[in-house]
Amino acid sequence: MKKHHLINTFFVTGLLCGFSSNTFAQETSDESTFKVGFKVGANVSNLYTKDVNSENPLIGFNAGIFAKVPIISFFAIQPEIYYTTKGAKNTYNNVFANGSVKYTFNYLEIPVLGVINFAKNFNIQVGPYVGFLVSGKVSNESSFSPFDFERNISTDNYNKIDVGFIGGVGFDFNVLSFSLRYSYGVNKVGKNKNYNGAYYIFPDGKNSVLSLNVAFSVN
Repeated sequence: MKKHHLINTFFVTGLLCGFSSNTFAQETSDESTFKVGFKVGANVSNLYTKDVNSENPLIGFNAGIFAKVPIISFFAIQPEIYYTTKGAKNTYNNVFANGSVKYTFNYLEIPVLGVINFAKNFNIQVGPYVGFLVSGKVSNESSFSPFDFERNISTDNYNKIDVGFIGGVGFDFNVLSFSLRYSYGVNKVGKNKNYNGAYYIFPDGKNSVLSLNVAFSVN
């Protein structure tokens, strides 16, 4: 009886180990599978300065494609390319008029993120990005109508390259995933300019963007 009991114990233990190994493999398969797809999201942006006014952020969007390349079971490289809007909205109030000026910059952005999987559906994303200024516009809405205008910007007056870092968290659910990210530019949007021998930078700020994204895997 003891011999048969020992054999049965080994048999059950083996089944449990096999079941556990298979379950673990299923749980980690999503994190260890190459993925490619498209993503879209909403942006809340501002131009960061020492006296930044965070009460009037600019609402925008981003849309593009991504690939997730697993390196080991808990780590992957995720390159992306997408179109994104950035900028800021500033209000003013003086003796002449009150209103708001809005700067909108459109970039083609390429980040390369490291994705660290801390759990089956949760990860941390961090890495650099480079953005290429495509176009933009500036508009003014004022209580004094002659001050109202909207015009396209000349990209020659702004830095065409935006370089920075991205950090955030992600949640993966098979073909669907969500991420919350913050990106910060290290170079200023405006170029160094000279006016009658005096140098200045306008806009004297760096891109700062909080984005909420949803991604869809097609494989």
